[in-house]
Amino acid sequence: MTGFGARLAGAVAAHGPLCAGIDPHPALLAQWGLTDDADGLARFADACLDGFAGAVAVVKPQSAFFERHGAAGVAVLERLLAGFAQTPTLTLLDAKRGDIGSTMDGYADAYLRIGAPLGADALTVSPYLGFDSLEPALVAAAEAGRGLFVLARTSNPEGATVQLAALDGRSVAQAVVDAAAARNAGASAGAGDVGVVVGGTREHGLDLAALNGPVLVPGLGAQGAGPADVVSRFAGTAGPVLPAAARSVLAAGPAPAALRSAALALGEELASARAGSH
Repeated sequence: MTGFGARLAGAVAAHGPLCAGIDPHPALLAQWGLTDDADGLARFADACLDGFAGAVAVVKPQSAFFERHGAAGVAVLERLLAGFAQTPTLTLLDAKRGDIGSTMDGYADAYLRIGAPLGADALTVSPYLGFDSLEPALVAAAEAGRGLFVLARTSNPEGATVQLAALDGRSVAQAVVDAAAARNAGASAGAGDVGVVVGGTREHGLDLAALNGPVLVPGLGAQGAGPADVVSRFAGTAGPVLPAAARSVLAAGPAPAALRSAALALGEELASARAGSH
């Protein structure tokens, strides 16, 4: 079984590092002329599948915007993940799950184990009940060849009170990065399966050189970070850097061809920024 890190490296090499967010919030459904119900959600999901599959390395569906429609919305999410599984584009489900004991086991069953009903190529998780609380997720992901992206330094201002607190002479966020790096020890260069989430809208102050895994960087586009910002703030990172953009790409919809063009154009901007930094 090929691990997530290796598959991600191949996808980035083939399609560039852009991670396209799939965030069907009510205002965007309305902007696309869709109803704010399961039918509108399904039409939105189908357009994203047609537009992004094979055009970007990774897509990131936001679970909350599917869950808000109840069981019918979750069914749409299941179909979307299954649809992308038949394409070269990897899926990163943004659900930020985190708990302890048997509850974390339950989340692992839902999202990570072999045959999981909501199984994506990777899942975002929260370590703020302690990194070791993620053990069931780490084990299940490894067994199924999936990846995890662990919240480290998020872009919301409220996160600083926890993430920048001091712990053994380093920030809590740095401790999360170091714990992820320990999990990636022994993987091929940059191809660890455990990534971290670090916002791209400001300087993060983290040492990512030893991570040996991917960094998901929310904030590209509508949230204010430009391609040059991402390149400069994450120079020297040991692993793929995945800038994530949702609104700035989804605004091009609802036509799948327009979504694809917007994603490819942003990907070209990222490539130009990387080339200009060398």
